Amino acid sequence: MQKRFFDFMARSVSNFTAVQAAGELLEAAGFVRLYESDPEWKLTPGSKFYVVKNDSAVFAFIVGSEQRYSIVAAHTDSPTFRLKPNPEMVVGACSSESDLLVKLNTEVYGGAIWASWFDRPLGLSGRVVLSDLTTRIVRLDEPRLIIPRLAIHFNRQVNQGVALSAQKDMLPVLGYISKNLGGAGAIRRLLAEHIGVSADEILDFDITLFDLQEPMTVGADSSWVNCGRLDDLAMAWCGLEALLADAGAEIGPTRVLALFDNEETGSGTRQGAHSPVLRNLLRRLSISAFNASEEEFLASLAASFFISADCAHGAHPNYLEKMDPVNLPRLGGGPVIKVNANCKYMTDALSAARYKVICRNAGVPVQEFVNHSDSPGGSTLGNILTSTLDIDGVDMGIALWAMHSARETASLTDIEMTVKSFREFYCK
Repeated sequence: MQKRFFDFMARSVSNFTAVQAAGELLEAAGFVRLYESDPEWKLTPGSKFYVVKNDSAVFAFIVGSEQRYSIVAAHTDSPTFRLKPNPEMVVGACSSESDLLVKLNTEVYGGAIWASWFDRPLGLSGRVVLSDLTTRIVRLDEPRLIIPRLAIHFNRQVNQGVALSAQKDMLPVLGYISKNLGGAGAIRRLLAEHIGVSADEILDFDITLFDLQEPMTVGADSSWVNCGRLDDLAMAWCGLEALLADAGAEIGPTRVLALFDNEETGSGTRQGAHSPVLRNLLRRLSISAFNASEEEFLASLAASFFISADCAHGAHPNYLEKMDPVNLPRLGGGPVIKVNANCKYMTDALSAARYKVICRNAGVPVQEFVNHSDSPGGSTLGNILTSTLDIDGVDMGIALWAMHSARETASLTDIEMTVKSFREFYCK
């Protein structure tokens, strides 16, 4: 299991490559890709299919014998830095007579911990759009970029904390570009060379930075994993692994894996959890496989359950005062149910109890997370999705250290236990 997980994480360096990797695993397991533009779907119990939205979100289904849904949802995006259009910025003061020093203009995507990105070899990944309006998923593994930190000699207060500017401090340096080529268009030339087209064929792109260091185990017994994008690709992989593990079963509820995009920026896109995309897909499934009326479809939602799987905060050994004094999730202690009195999570006592029963039947321990009462905390997919889909569910995740850092840390044991709980959920 560890190898499969590491392979997926190493491949999934952006939302686009994560969906590409998931799609290939689904295809290998016999899932058929369908398209929203298809005028008619022909589905029966046992049908296995998936739909991709915007190249950055994917929804997979195994049609069951009963018209109700067991849904696991996660998201494909993680905090990072995204290239702006025409990103090349020539640094004239540092240019030689023959070369131009070029850095790239970026903007922050999501709630990244900026300082964790300093002094790391960085790659580029995402999507390019060609002149015929087709898209290509790209990944440049070469260490082309670095965001160098200012030396302590120029800022003696750096270890006392320093304010950072996204527009000044966080721009990655590309390197020296020949004056004959010019700084403008350098990124298009790199992308074009990588995918084997001419630079003028690239009309636009969605490109982000990623840390080139691959996943690794850490800790005294090597039971922790340290890598980028654990939030939330670790949960996406757990859902995918559980769905594929029992993909041959046809009885019971329809099993659904929903991997949305843009959770880190509020889910307000057509591929985000706040859009009608999942409801529309479920409605089409209900018509095709069960010939269900709208009333029957609504009744099926009332009989369904939804697990919102997004990572939780583990108790940090150096900052225990930041946590609730009683509920202290530890790495390796099992999946974490997330609770909030102000409904930033969808969990209530009944839905929490239901997930506890699932975990008990799977032989998996459960932990709980609530915010310190002086800290408001964040929200996630659960309460956002239920604004468009009337369904009961629970928010949960695995415990992480350094959430939203360039590299985060989690327990491999928690990942294995979460897969067990999802398999139990899907098969009941």
